[in-house]
Amino acid sequence: TPTLFPAAGALQVSQSPGETRVTVGGGAALGCQVLVSEPWDMLRLEWVKDVGHGVLLCDTRLHSAAPTTVAPCAPRLHLAWHPPCATLSLHHAREDDAGRYLCRVTLEI
Repeated sequence: TPTLFPAAGALQVSQSPGETRVTVGGGAALGCQVLVSEPWDMLRLEWVKDVGHGVLLCDTRLHSAAPTTVAPCAPRLHLAWHPPCATLSLHHAREDDAGRYLCRVTLEI
């Protein structure tokens, strides 16, 4: 089941899967669905690992005029944006990849 993160106003973000297990050497794909109820020009999307420690894995700005985007991330990570979903893919997992991953989205004005 997706994990919902309520946001103020016009922005709603949900993450799926809420939890997953990956073996060392394997891969995973984490989805982040972004629903915006009003027209927008730019969103800032971040993937963070172990939220308390704040390890930023990806940080990109998404433009409504450019609907498909691929953004650079930390090594072995790939971010794809196909509205309304951003997908973070992890390849060749290592033990130190274990942790909680959070998608953060900010509507920029």
